[in-house]
Amino acid sequence: MKALTRISLAAVLALALLAGTGCSKKSSETSPFDDGGGSPELRAAAQQISSGIVYFDFDKFDIKPEYRDMLRQKADLMKRFPQIRIRIEGHCDARGTQEYNLALGERRARAAYDYLAMLGVNASQMELISFGKEHPAVQGSGEAVWGKNRRDEFRVISGR
Repeated sequence: MKALTRISLAAVLALALLAGTGCSKKSSETSPFDDGGGSPELRAAAQQISSGIVYFDFDKFDIKPEYRDMLRQKADLMKRFPQIRIRIEGHCDARGTQEYNLALGERRARAAYDYLAMLGVNASQMELISFGKEHPAVQGSGEAVWGKNRRDEFRVISGR
């Protein structure tokens, strides 16, 4: 009987742990402003910060000159609204190993992070993550597809 009780208790604990982990994808795709909170100006700033993607050349992680103005605009808004926090998400195309692409995605996210910090954004407003090749924007193969998957995306994760 004691063994059955221990097994039951272990099963309940395991289910509780599994229920707590859940699927985190939804939280990364929703905005802290989806409920209409925050001033219209703050919501507009968050939307502008979230929009705009930085694309990279094959096997590169340097910020191209054509993205510097966009990043400068994001930095200006983040300095104006210090309550906004973002996650910079680094992505790669389907080529290469998972380990290599995770490292490259991190270098891409770090490049944007460092550039925004250089422009005066407080480090406490930013975090970064690499998804490697796990979250392609476009399915398929060929340079046109791969070019859309080598990117940094900017997700507002907090704003109040």
